[in-house]
Amino acid sequence: MSSIKNPGRVAGLLYLLLVVAAPVRLLYIPSTLFVRGNATATAANIAAHETLFRLGIVSDLLSGTICIFLVLALYRLFKGVDQNHAVLMVILGGVMPAAIYFFNVLNDAAALMLVRGADFLSVFEKPQRDALAMLFLRLHGQEIVAAEILWGLWLFPLAVLVIRSGFLPRFLGYWLIVNGFAYLAMSFTGLLLPRYEDIVSNIAFPAQLGEIAFMLWLVIKGVKEQALAAPAS
Repeated sequence: MSSIKNPGRVAGLLYLLLVVAAPVRLLYIPSTLFVRGNATATAANIAAHETLFRLGIVSDLLSGTICIFLVLALYRLFKGVDQNHAVLMVILGGVMPAAIYFFNVLNDAAALMLVRGADFLSVFEKPQRDALAMLFLRLHGQEIVAAEILWGLWLFPLAVLVIRSGFLPRFLGYWLIVNGFAYLAMSFTGLLLPRYEDIVSNIAFPAQLGEIAFMLWLVIKGVKEQALAAPAS
């Protein structure tokens, strides 16, 4: 079975695209353009690098789209193992996160309009527009913290499917469970105890490599057609 037709590699390549696209807005742009506690400097950076900021908007839209195709590819892979868990995986890992990605773009679009200072915003002074832009950027960040709940929850049905499949190593499934708890811990810490968010994120980082290991296994190894037929039968 060729790499293109191998359902495991198809899912792995889509996962790889998501791993490449999502960090653009999630990590790179905040670390490059945002100045913590300084709305004026942040607005100036966005205005000076508007194309880069717009690239972040595109990356969010692309990530949401990839999410949908990724979970559909994984559904195709695992539906013979347990269809109920596969459907739950699609809802928690594709439909709901994709909706959040698309809705969250509105926060960045609002921030960009405030930074550019359209005519209808002339009623606001420049410092007020900068503060409002920072507010929308903060809302984007809080939406990501909330979305981490879904990033964690969808890994549990996926992990069960991996463990039961027989065509993927069980250790990947157990690692995905740990990865899911790591996301939940990060999300609830960000919502309830934000001052400890960075500490928890650093501690949870090794657990988050479970998704990377799973993705690399699919990209490199794929799934043999004979192994796929076993659970279905």
